[in-house]
Amino acid sequence: MSALDIQAVDQVVTDRYAIYQGDCCELIAAIPDNSIHFGIHSPPFEGLYRFSNSERDISNNDGGDFWEHYRFLITELLRVTMPGRLHSVHVMQLPTSKIRNGYIGIRDFRGEVIRAYEDAGWIFHSEVCIWKDPVVAQQRTKSIRLLHKQIVKDSALSGQGLADFIVTFRKPGDNPDPVGGCFDMYIGEGEGPDPSKFTTATDGRNWYSIEVWQRYASPVWMDIRQTRTLQYRAGRDEKDELHISPLQLDVIERCIDLWTNPGETVLTPFLGIGSEVYSAVKMGRLGIGMELKPSYFAQARANIDELDDKNVGLFPEEAA
Repeated sequence: MSALDIQAVDQVVTDRYAIYQGDCCELIAAIPDNSIHFGIHSPPFEGLYRFSNSERDISNNDGGDFWEHYRFLITELLRVTMPGRLHSVHVMQLPTSKIRNGYIGIRDFRGEVIRAYEDAGWIFHSEVCIWKDPVVAQQRTKSIRLLHKQIVKDSALSGQGLADFIVTFRKPGDNPDPVGGCFDMYIGEGEGPDPSKFTTATDGRNWYSIEVWQRYASPVWMDIRQTRTLQYRAGRDEKDELHISPLQLDVIERCIDLWTNPGETVLTPFLGIGSEVYSAVKMGRLGIGMELKPSYFAQARANIDELDDKNVGLFPEEAA
């Protein structure tokens, strides 16, 4: 299998995955139209964190500049996705501060992302809320909103923790490759449903699969293992690192299991330390990722290298 015609700073291309170091807004131009079965990513949360000192880093843009770059990428994601197929985005509402915003509250970043995708032509397909421990959040963020002493002092400034969301969008059109079959595994906290209830892969009354689906169909996922993430310490860069927080593998794997068939292609434009491509390859899919930051790209390569070789091609011939 040959690499795409991409002018990347660095790249690793195998029969299982292709990862590229460079600006995703440039690199995605080489991805063929209607070639991606599913995509998932966690974008920079506008104005909240800085991931590097690069002027090309979208996280270094605020306001209109951020949305100009991100909307361009959203449109490109629509172009490369197959008709009728999906792209999932990890988002959260953003806290405001007196220093930055003049008040303490929250900003509807989730809604801003949804409207940007709808404006680009995507259909808002579904969403799920992911529970987060408010005690852990308070210890990490030091937010007075979550302090009990603020309840005692003046609860008018107190508020709940900020949950994660997976918002998913569908490209208009008919899906040429239906995603079907029963669930044969459970991803999440605890042992899950009784495996002895599994009958056949196509049985409409497969009780194991039904019980897995009942958990996944919940509008709130309470059973995500919060600490199940890829190793990331070597991805830190003392010169410019201000934040790193990998998306939980449970979340990524549930989305891949829900919305792809084995052997299909999963894309992430923000590779980070490799979580989405790692999960795709581990689950028998094909992964494509793009990452601007050299230390993140190096860590992603190391993380994905841990997986065993798998002899499958990257792009279907008709999409080449």
